[in-house]
Amino acid sequence: MKVRVRFAPSPTGLLHIGNVHTALFNWLFARQRGGVVVLRAEDTDTERSEAAFEEGICEDLRWLGLDWDEGLEVGGEYGPYRQSQRQQLYEEALEKLKAGGYVYPCYCSVEELEAQRKADLAQGKPPRYSGRCRKLSSQQRAAFEAQGRKPSWRFHIPQDQTITFTDLLRGEFSFPGKEIGDFVVVRPSGVPTYNFAVVVDDLKMEISHIIRADEHLSNTPRQVAIYQALGAPLPQFAHVAMLLGPDRQKLSKRHGAVSVAQYRAQGYLPEALMNYLALLGWTPKEGEILSRAELIAQFDLSKVATSPAIFDQEKLRWLSGQYLRGADDTRLVALAIPYLSEAGLLPEDKAAWPPKEWLARMMGLLKHNILSLGELPPWAKPFLAEPSYEDQKIAKLLSGENAVRVFTEFSAALEGKAQISPEDAAELLHQLPGELALGAGKVFRPLRAALTGQGRGPELGEIVSLLGPALCRARVQKFI
Repeated sequence: MKVRVRFAPSPTGLLHIGNVHTALFNWLFARQRGGVVVLRAEDTDTERSEAAFEEGICEDLRWLGLDWDEGLEVGGEYGPYRQSQRQQLYEEALEKLKAGGYVYPCYCSVEELEAQRKADLAQGKPPRYSGRCRKLSSQQRAAFEAQGRKPSWRFHIPQDQTITFTDLLRGEFSFPGKEIGDFVVVRPSGVPTYNFAVVVDDLKMEISHIIRADEHLSNTPRQVAIYQALGAPLPQFAHVAMLLGPDRQKLSKRHGAVSVAQYRAQGYLPEALMNYLALLGWTPKEGEILSRAELIAQFDLSKVATSPAIFDQEKLRWLSGQYLRGADDTRLVALAIPYLSEAGLLPEDKAAWPPKEWLARMMGLLKHNILSLGELPPWAKPFLAEPSYEDQKIAKLLSGENAVRVFTEFSAALEGKAQISPEDAAELLHQLPGELALGAGKVFRPLRAALTGQGRGPELGEIVSLLGPALCRARVQKFI
């Protein structure tokens, strides 16, 4: 069987981290099997769907490293790839259901349906459509039409029917027809409902495997019934567990960032986010920090867990830090420029920027102190601008009883030097405590405070080398 999977987001907002989690599992499965990934838009919600959201979804997917073979922005032989442009296909499918006697017109108003729903709940029963329009006579239908009522079209599920399907992860499911009830496939406006449109789209696009969140499990028997009514073979279903927050509730804004765009804006590397998402609900055979190629090679859909995975921000931050430490410094500089510029640490005139090689050295030092690029500006400030000395602990170090002696000796040791290597700077600093007859802490802590305005950070020798002798002397002499 040729593997064809799809990801079908609704362009009504930012790409949710839970949605991209299932998209990633689809992508890994298809890439491992040499299959096809289709990206389409479920944009029938005309009031909330926006082209800008669709563009953002495509951009975020590409940033994350998820490409697709057919669909939005790339085209393909199964298009169009927006539901809003596929109305004719839905109408043709509806006519086929009418001809087979699977659907009937329902003239119930919104108010009547709501009254029925409340009555069912009041009796302790799950809301189900009563089927009142199922056996309307032609005269009764004509009367409703004369009142100006436009019907929706409902799919009839006989109460004695049982709908069965097999989930690749969870085994066989059986749903009695009386628990499903007759459901709407086309609204009075002519717009198809989700359950109808998704079946027509998946069928026409020859989707072989439907891998999605388990919140769709209750929709599956309705979709199976439509497949059967259209005389089509069923695809393979796999319902993966949803992501939950630390409180085991559905992942939402109260848990922090919930969209790919937010993590991107905070400065996480895409490979770190992809790696972390892949580990939610699936355990690789070997390793934890895995490249894109390694994820594809190891992924096994049958090993995906059916219990919910907890989205742990701290675990993501740890993994992000691991990727930052291993990343190429020149690449990180290019990614960090927006954060440094927004913080006012780089002038508008690019010609006035420090050399790229110098910036790469700085990045190589500071990447060990951050877990995302969004955390970089405070660490980079002492290297690109005047440090701040307002912190009381820093001020105390700068005015300590031995501070002037330390600064004087340090400044003298650098006099006449135009530049200094990290190794030479480390040797110079190593000798200072003995020359001053002071403990190392009483020498290095005030020096770090004077040079950076900070109490911790990279190795002091690396800082001295990067700042250079002239700037180091100027900073300590302010406190002599």
